Amino acid sequence: MFQIGKTIVSEEVLEKDFVCNISACKGECCVSGDAGAPVLEEETKNLNEVYPKIKHLLRVEGISAIEEQGTFTISEHGERETTLVNGKECAFVTFDHKGISSCGIEQAYNQGLVDWKKPISCHLYPIRVQDYAEFSAVNYNTWNICDDACVLGKELQVPVYKFLKNALILKFGNNWYLELEKVAEEWKKRQK
Repeated sequence: MFQIGKTIVSEEVLEKDFVCNISACKGECCVSGDAGAPVLEEETKNLNEVYPKIKHLLRVEGISAIEEQGTFTISEHGERETTLVNGKECAFVTFDHKGISSCGIEQAYNQGLVDWKKPISCHLYPIRVQDYAEFSAVNYNTWNICDDACVLGKELQVPVYKFLKNALILKFGNNWYLELEKVAEEWKKRQK
């Protein structure tokens, strides 16, 4: 692990390769799991604001879940998460004719209907950020549904931090990312 500003970053962010392979996984990260996507407190306002503008893009099941539970829920651990449909897929997920899932919020963003793309935790996946009082932990999350993304990343030789460059800049800023690149270069030299 290494420190950049007020973050502690796992070396896996540098050493693991990753390129999302949606044709192989079909967007399973939006469908599987035991919780919704983590949502920051300030993002709850965004969810409430975009919902009426994107509702027409969502599935009936997603709309029902949101109408019953709200645009986000609070877990038993007190964490905010996107609402789930029957404890499974994200209420904001849509499916195309091939069964590939995508984010209804992101679709609306791409169509110019809203100016917020989706929760930062979705942008950052497979990186998960855990905030503590004095620092934020930046960790690579291993999930077998992303095995194809790891294979493709290895084939293309794209480390996870490069694949997620824009998301990391969005979360931590450009200066933080430039520092991460310096750390990555030093780390690579030590590996040789």
